[in-house]
Amino acid sequence: MQKTLDVVIIGGGPIGIACALECKKKNLNYVVLEKGALCNSLYNYPLNMTFFSTSEKLEIDDIPFISNNAKPNRNEALEYYRRVATSNGLTIHLFEKVLKVDKNDGGFHIQSNKNNYTSKNVIVCTGFYDIPKLLHVPGEDLPKVSHYFKEAHPYIMKKTIVVGASNSAVDAALEIWRKGGDVMMVVRGPQIGERVKYWVRPDIDNRIKEGSIKALFNAEIEEIKPTSVTVRTPEGILELENDFVVALTGYLPNFEFIKSLGIDLNGEKQVPTYNEETMESNIDGLYLAGVVCGGTETHKWFIENSRIHAQIIVKAITGKINTQHT
Repeated sequence: MQKTLDVVIIGGGPIGIACALECKKKNLNYVVLEKGALCNSLYNYPLNMTFFSTSEKLEIDDIPFISNNAKPNRNEALEYYRRVATSNGLTIHLFEKVLKVDKNDGGFHIQSNKNNYTSKNVIVCTGFYDIPKLLHVPGEDLPKVSHYFKEAHPYIMKKTIVVGASNSAVDAALEIWRKGGDVMMVVRGPQIGERVKYWVRPDIDNRIKEGSIKALFNAEIEEIKPTSVTVRTPEGILELENDFVVALTGYLPNFEFIKSLGIDLNGEKQVPTYNEETMESNIDGLYLAGVVCGGTETHKWFIENSRIHAQIIVKAITGKINTQHT
């Protein structure tokens, strides 16, 4: 008969790793289930991405993160979290997707694509990078359209429209332009996003002012065609010759999975119910950690300010265990 675990952690990103470290320190029986590679979201970030945070703010469990740069990049972060996981011998099952979580009086039953588990507690730290916010326009399913940006090489010597005004959109536009692509930004608002990294903003503003990168503000794509894109602007409808569309309009947590767990989602922003003092959801024994706590406000929680969730949750779990034993 399979042993009942103390904790199953769903999600093997930095916060999932932090939760595993805390469980190990408290001698809890745990496993991390990650549907992709370790730190799968970071792995799928653009190759040349630089973090907004400094390296010490990305550290977990006071394990030093040494970077050669003032702001660490994607590769340095992947190396750091990999070393943390391997050097601490954490129990992490990669490429194992959780399909279903049920609860009864005996605890949680977790079914994955590879195994079945029983656990007294579950921690959900699944991030938000898997479900793009769609444009919902005709032609969005064409092969020329992508909701992710990995590197600029495919777009050199081509006409590319970048949709969005966030850090990811700005970084993509600048990198494509620098590699020789013809870039047009389509921005729904009146300006580049307010949360764009402060050292990048002058660069994109100047490229737009000088015309190196073209930008349409207060504009939205109406239709994507094989060789062109129709854009609605304050001056009217434009049809632009186009080879690629990179729509970087943000991503969402997997709300269907969260709802399937029985967690209540609140309001237009779909914020899950949880106790801020323990991070426990409305389901007894089911905890939330990281960006998933913010609902559609995916900018609210990130590594820097949610790594503390691991300590809060494991403290709550061990507190319950100690109470049960007395």
